Amino acid sequence: MNTLPKTGLPKDQLPLAFQHQMQTLLGDEFPAFEAALGMPAPVSIRLNPRKPAVDTTELERVPWCADGFYLPQRPNFTLDPLFQAGAYYVQEASSMLLAEALRQSVRSDRALRVLDLCAAPGGKSTLLASALHPDSLLICNEVIRSRVSVLRENIEKWGYPNVVVSNHDPEDLGKLSGFFDVVLVDAPCSGEGLFRKDPDAVGEWSVDSVQLCSARQKRILAAAAPLLDQGGILIYSTCTYNDAENVDNMQYLVDNGFDSRPLVLPAEWNIVEKHVGDAVGYQCYPHRVRGEGFFISVFRKTAFSPTVRLDARTFRSIRALRPRETASASQWLQHPADFSFWEKPNGDVMILPKALEKQFLFLDVAVHNKGFGLEIGQFKGTDFIPSHALALSTVVHADRPAIELSKEEALRYFKKENLVFDRLVKGWLLARYKGLNLGWMKGVGNRVNNYLPKDWRIRMEIKEYA
Repeated sequence: MNTLPKTGLPKDQLPLAFQHQMQTLLGDEFPAFEAALGMPAPVSIRLNPRKPAVDTTELERVPWCADGFYLPQRPNFTLDPLFQAGAYYVQEASSMLLAEALRQSVRSDRALRVLDLCAAPGGKSTLLASALHPDSLLICNEVIRSRVSVLRENIEKWGYPNVVVSNHDPEDLGKLSGFFDVVLVDAPCSGEGLFRKDPDAVGEWSVDSVQLCSARQKRILAAAAPLLDQGGILIYSTCTYNDAENVDNMQYLVDNGFDSRPLVLPAEWNIVEKHVGDAVGYQCYPHRVRGEGFFISVFRKTAFSPTVRLDARTFRSIRALRPRETASASQWLQHPADFSFWEKPNGDVMILPKALEKQFLFLDVAVHNKGFGLEIGQFKGTDFIPSHALALSTVVHADRPAIELSKEEALRYFKKENLVFDRLVKGWLLARYKGLNLGWMKGVGNRVNNYLPKDWRIRMEIKEYA
């Protein structure tokens, strides 16, 4: 696989057909666009508002996202304990324009049902989770099974209990007709906007691939439309520039029961409006903004779809915990009265926010391939074994015993080494760095066992970074 270019993309690597396409779209601005692709890509992160730990004093804010910041250079994120703890997500700045689209078109003062239909690796899902009312239900769906694990990992790091991860083709979600207030379709695309970050995307691009992507996007939009309630909001985005994947699909939505919802963006942001009839979308170009290529548009559904009725059927794959089990598991949560406690067939104990319990139980029947509820651990006999997801969550009890680690110790923890301390410790302990939980350890006599999951272990050398 090609590595990330440190000085941008050389001109001679751009496909000729792509150059002609962009010359037609940009006219006199094409030389500036081409020059921008030859520059290093900006580096930006978006903070987790429920895990404040990053010092942003010297950082420049992304104009359209209150939690977004530019970094002066790209560090090794893998070796930053704050990244591993879910304090921030490494996200391209232009794509954070979703935050402004949500602010202007979606109410944050009430609970909503929201679907991120093409969710992996999770950047926009975590942005949605942060922006929505905490009693909202967020389903993060990914079609490609191999991409679900990284989506699940990023959702676990973010730590919110109101999120479902699912693995379905959009056409398989018919049981959720009219269920959602908001659907985000961040569509799989030809990747034109990421050329200087991903040289592989350059080699895979062709005129034919653009047309194939456009057709696939229409199929996804056709499947997404019935999932929205009448009056619901559909947000459509890509990381491309061409009209086939952007403007033509805006027209498709207008022709199929949607009205455009224009945004009001400051002129100094330098974001270009793209029009088709009364519909308008917004295009970021790397020579105009400090970010990559990104397109976004917002629509309101005017057509009617039958709305699914929530069915309180008792046929489920989960069982409610017994009172004694609930009492034991409750001790691990900051506010256990806010949750109901359930066990999966594999023995995993999970919690469901009581405000969303009816909706979660309906989804247990309607959606099959899912990561359901916040898994908090398992019972082994009478003992409760806490999960890594619980440690990273925003609901774990703040008074659980914990040990604050230095950066070197935190990195050794993520190497899955057993740490040695100058005092005896006993029982379950949270490993912490700058006040944020990293995972579990367990003191046994004069040693401390490391309970970091094997899949989360980092294998890089740490001496030069400690």
